[in-house]
Amino acid sequence: MKTTAIVLFALTYILLLAIPKRRALIALSSATIFVILGILPVTKVFSTVDWNVILMIAGTMGVVSLFIESKMPTLLADLIIERMPDVKWAIISLALFAGIISAFVDNVATVLMVAPIAVTIAKKLKISPVPSVIAIAISSNLQGAATLVGDTTSIMLGGAANMNFLDFFFYKGKIGIFWVVEVGALISTLVLLWLFRKEKEPISSVGRTKVEDYIPTVLLVGIVALLICASFIEKKPGTTNGIICITMFAIGLIRRFIKTKDKTTFITGLKVIDYDTILLLAGLFIVIGGLTEAGVIEDISNIFVNASGNNVFLIYTLIVWASVLFSAFIDNIPYVATMLPVVASISNTMGIEPSLLYFGLLIGATLGGNITPIGASANITGLGILRKEGYEVSAPEFMKISVPFTLSAVVTGYLLIWFIWR
Repeated sequence: MKTTAIVLFALTYILLLAIPKRRALIALSSATIFVILGILPVTKVFSTVDWNVILMIAGTMGVVSLFIESKMPTLLADLIIERMPDVKWAIISLALFAGIISAFVDNVATVLMVAPIAVTIAKKLKISPVPSVIAIAISSNLQGAATLVGDTTSIMLGGAANMNFLDFFFYKGKIGIFWVVEVGALISTLVLLWLFRKEKEPISSVGRTKVEDYIPTVLLVGIVALLICASFIEKKPGTTNGIICITMFAIGLIRRFIKTKDKTTFITGLKVIDYDTILLLAGLFIVIGGLTEAGVIEDISNIFVNASGNNVFLIYTLIVWASVLFSAFIDNIPYVATMLPVVASISNTMGIEPSLLYFGLLIGATLGGNITPIGASANITGLGILRKEGYEVSAPEFMKISVPFTLSAVVTGYLLIWFIWR
């Protein structure tokens, strides 16, 4: 059964990379085969899917669509164009902007908010939006590890380690992971400056767009505020964040219906959700759930323990870089969910402070997803936006930007966490 699961998994990801236009179908087909063969019991299919993530994506997509219609992204694009001397600095500023937002909002939501700005700028300048959208996606993945609400993996770590929002800044009398991520962001920004050094096309102001409806912006800010507040609530339902996002979207649709009296408001609103992305993620959750059920991921985790002996630095190194490798191809949410109890067990067995391994796991798993186009939900979402604009991005094209960015950020975080928490 394990061998079958591994073969199916490998075939799934090969097809995902080879046939990007059919990713949702491939993932769902693979998930179906996992269930038919009994690798994942039918009774566990529903619980395997992370509905909190699915609801967050759907709700945020809806609110962001209202945000886009309000013309606020266009106004932000105009403001950026006014202040940037050339395309290089426009791309960098958008990546930094995405990073700041992503520290407090889910990575996918960040891409959904900021990528349209990059597309708008590209259209106005008649250039390709591909480099800037890729930079936005990988930057949002990096900053997603900075705070408790920045990424689903951070939320899971907070629950496992009993950490609240402020613990990510200062924890047990030491500098928290937030500052480690920020140093990594600084180093990776220098890498982006080098990668885009030839993008010197001048940017000129084209005037400012007028925004007449600020309610969608308020809804987005409301999502951020409520997600932060929810992080302090103990023993809350697992779908709390998703419910927050869906609720804000519903409020936006109800307000529009009251304002326009248009009976098609709700149908039109549901159409803006990117079901291809949602179905892809749902399929991947089931596939990874099948691997977990078959014991494949647990076996991989046991390899860490057996290979490290009692050497703390070695086990830390293995966790960080193995997480980078696996997260480049495996969605980091089920991976982190599986590894958190393993890391806790390793820490207890070796008698060491678990924070070292927890933070190493978070850095490796969160940033490792940056390497490939399918390694993180934000990447999939960003490429989905580009696909709608008529741009198909190959894996080599994506990795030309993502690999140097990721390696610089991971190495920085790897070293800083060791020196702070060893």
